[in-house]
Amino acid sequence: MRSWGLASVILAAGLAPVATLAQDTGVVIEMIEIEPLEFETLSTPDIELGDVSSESVVAATVAQGAMLRGLDKLTGERVDFDLANGFSTFMGPLRVDMAQCRHPADNATGEAYAFLTIIEDRGEGDTLFQGWMIASSPALEALDHARYDVWVLRCKTSATEGND
Repeated sequence: MRSWGLASVILAAGLAPVATLAQDTGVVIEMIEIEPLEFETLSTPDIELGDVSSESVVAATVAQGAMLRGLDKLTGERVDFDLANGFSTFMGPLRVDMAQCRHPADNATGEAYAFLTIIEDRGEGDTLFQGWMIASSPALEALDHARYDVWVLRCKTSATEGND
């Protein structure tokens, strides 16, 4: 079994009073001069990169409402509900308000974007969520609640009305 001196323990722990303790124990500490590092300076390339744009704009259409899904994480109960624009519903103690649901104009069954407000204590408490939820990326803008989850499935349009 190896015996550790007090100076070794303090050195290993990275504590400040090592220099004083090192003098008392006879340990010699040397300071070593280190040359500063030199870095190569990079030049900009002579290649013309051109304009880069990752933004795309797609025309959106306001739908009649949205199909939402709620989950009680404690009981595992899942509920799907339709919510028309401008209306509210309750899920447990949460009030879910639907302002609008939008979808791409050229693809009604494509992506859905819903503007929701979710308030606790049946609408009398704090606002837990307010913003756009995206059907394909529910975690991008999500409700942060210990027990309940709510997310958008799709917009309600005349093409999808009969698919309930």
